Amino acid sequence: MPADFYALHRPANLFMRQGQMRALASTLRDAGLLPLNDRKIVEIGCGRGNWLSLFEAFDARRVNLAGIELSEDRAAECHGRLPEADIRAGDASNLPWPDAHFDLVFQSMVFTSVLDPDMKQAIAQEMIRVCKPGGAIVWYDFHFNNPNNPHVRGVKKREIRALFPNHQLRLRRVTLAPPLVRRLVNFSWIGCELLEKLRILNTHYMGMLRRSA
Repeated sequence: MPADFYALHRPANLFMRQGQMRALASTLRDAGLLPLNDRKIVEIGCGRGNWLSLFEAFDARRVNLAGIELSEDRAAECHGRLPEADIRAGDASNLPWPDAHFDLVFQSMVFTSVLDPDMKQAIAQEMIRVCKPGGAIVWYDFHFNNPNNPHVRGVKKREIRALFPNHQLRLRRVTLAPPLVRRLVNFSWIGCELLEKLRILNTHYMGMLRRSA
């Protein structure tokens, strides 16, 4: 895989990134969470900080951003990118923050990478624990299996509901299948946009979970 395989100068990655931005903005807007302003936000599996930077672009204050990343190298890179944010290297099944600390808890591509059911449940419970009672959990992840990668497994609605009981769930299918985007986007950007709007070939769920009254 080339070092710049996921770089935004590649048209397919730029197309998918813009779609993620629109989907996140729509999800937050529908929930009445925009602008983010002083809301405290944590990302589970924050990587190098790409999503946290996006929350900052939606007016979140950097000092109110937090993240945890299993890889110490990626956590260090994220901290260097967002030095005022609270970035930790560690295990998402044991979060280092107190109960009811965050207004918004976000995860992207974490649960599809965790194949052990008990570990998934532990991470979900920690996300619930650190989320304020009136807060929200935002979800972005695959909803189907990748036949070329046995190390990930799609997460369906039924499993999400089981992981987060007593939560209201609103999901929609987003992100046109990445292999398809890489084949088509250089020929027709608009064609990719039209296919994505149909949703039938979209591979991810973007949505929000909120604790039921």
